[in-house]
Amino acid sequence: MKERTVGFYEVVVLKDGEARRIPELMDWDGALSDLSRAPVAARTFEADSQMVGTIATYDMQDHLLLHRVKDAGEWLSVMNFDTGTLRELEQSAQEGYLDTSVICFLPFGNIVGIMQGGVSAPSHKALETWLNGIQIFPGRQLQIRPVVTHAEVEKLKTASGASRVEVKIMANKMGALSERRGGLARTLRVAGESYGEISVTMIISVPKKKELREHREHLLADLEEISDVVTGAERARARLVFSEPGGPEQTRLIELVEHSITAKKRVPATDGEGRSIRIMSAVDAILGAAAEHEDALRLAVDAGGS
Repeated sequence: MKERTVGFYEVVVLKDGEARRIPELMDWDGALSDLSRAPVAARTFEADSQMVGTIATYDMQDHLLLHRVKDAGEWLSVMNFDTGTLRELEQSAQEGYLDTSVICFLPFGNIVGIMQGGVSAPSHKALETWLNGIQIFPGRQLQIRPVVTHAEVEKLKTASGASRVEVKIMANKMGALSERRGGLARTLRVAGESYGEISVTMIISVPKKKELREHREHLLADLEEISDVVTGAERARARLVFSEPGGPEQTRLIELVEHSITAKKRVPATDGEGRSIRIMSAVDAILGAAAEHEDALRLAVDAGGS
């Protein structure tokens, strides 16, 4: 079963040449509902290629399928792999062959999750062109940009501990750990010295037990010691513990390296009876990835808590 990438993007508005975050959640449900009743011509826009939007309803929720119509001059063929028979596909004036992307609008932060059906299926820039072309929100010029996590190194100073740390460091960063004496630095350095030119991924998790509070404090101190190194790492995130006097402990996921939020998901194309389920599978994969990364997504677009 092939893995496909889910990418997350934020819809912002262009005003006076500047991209600005939209403070309120736009009415994507209403817009998709209107599109579901619109004729094909109202859902079609032609720029570098012709794009058409259709609505797929799954679990009583509307989602967008954005299609790139293959050019009539493209050579398309179908082969029967049992017989080797080759059949040419001809495109009539009333029909078109499509490359499709599945797009889900999340219920916070004007974020969209996109899964392309193939390399030539519409990208987030094609979605931007199409949304503006059909004027889905008249009077607003929209821009779609990747959701990028914020590096939040300063949060280390206000935390009381760390319950989980995940770090991936490439070989070229190992030298910066040579003078560090904390547990994280020592473990990473020993791995590098033992195996040479390698990348190291390390996950340390401390259970949420009162008697392990000192361990969480120790893990935070070790992370602070190498904070200047991990901000340049391939990946670095931590779940920090914050405590108020007399109040309960709270945890928060922080990102120590800026990166685009994406996820790899396996997407079955057919069910046990051979029926196509690829659209439902794609929607499930996008929404599943959104749930897994919700903390980071909300943080990246200042959408607040759930």
